[in-house]
Amino acid sequence: MGAWVGLEINLLSFIPLITHNNQFSAEAALKYFLVQALASALLLFAVILIYSAQSYLISNFQFYPPHLLIRSALFLKIGAAPFHFWFPGVIEGLRWPCNILLITWQKIAPLILTSYIISINYFSIFIIISSAIAGSLGGFNQTSLRKIIAYSSINHLGWITAALIVRDSVWLLYFRFYSFLSLTSVILFNQFQLSHLNQIYSLPLSNPFIKILIFGNLFSLRGLPPFTGFFPKWIVIQTLVALNHLFLISFIVIITLITLFFYLRITYSAILLTHSEPKWVISQTDINAFLLFLVSLSLLGLPLSCLVILIY
Repeated sequence: MGAWVGLEINLLSFIPLITHNNQFSAEAALKYFLVQALASALLLFAVILIYSAQSYLISNFQFYPPHLLIRSALFLKIGAAPFHFWFPGVIEGLRWPCNILLITWQKIAPLILTSYIISINYFSIFIIISSAIAGSLGGFNQTSLRKIIAYSSINHLGWITAALIVRDSVWLLYFRFYSFLSLTSVILFNQFQLSHLNQIYSLPLSNPFIKILIFGNLFSLRGLPPFTGFFPKWIVIQTLVALNHLFLISFIVIITLITLFFYLRITYSAILLTHSEPKWVISQTDINAFLLFLVSLSLLGLPLSCLVILIY
């Protein structure tokens, strides 16, 4: 009951933040509220079934689906596949500051609750594989940056779930890196008011280096070595290999490589094919020092991360 109350307070405190004076945010807020209410109802229903099975009246009641219902409700709250149907639509209707809260802060409480009850079984493996597939293939042919970030978050949830079945320290490390890289990407998009890929193609008219920083940070978010985003994936790969889950880690690595192909394709188009620099553009918003520092950590933080591991 305490966990349910905490989830509901978290939901009700987030709804006013995402409501804005336009029809898209109102629609997104309504979708988010209905989905979260459905997940909370499933959670309460599963808890009631479990306590009923333990009562004296139904002492011989062997009913395991309530445990699956609890996990399904928590995965529905965070938008993991195959419960991700609401996530890209909600992300599309929100502003960038609300997006970063939805893909990072709002996942903390359900993930902590999931870490208490998750185990290595067919359901967990199904969630990991489906999240990796949906997050990778869903980003194909998407022109909206918000939907690309949404499907990227779904793919990362597959990796986080894989880290959850190992131990708490692994998924906490992965989540910290994921939150930092997502924050850097969202700050970049919000700084230059970007919403679609074609805006990136023609954005840095006075400073083409900004385009390289944006796509480099996207590569880091997807885990391409030698960027910082590869470090948490490296830890998950090493841990799962040590536990002899070779098929699982091989599958999600191959699926992630498909997404990297997609990012390489749009980067090639943006930098080599569609670059233009009109001479009549005199001034353009440049990247500030703080944002350059964040992007530098995102792109060059892998050697620093390895050094920290060696020190400890």
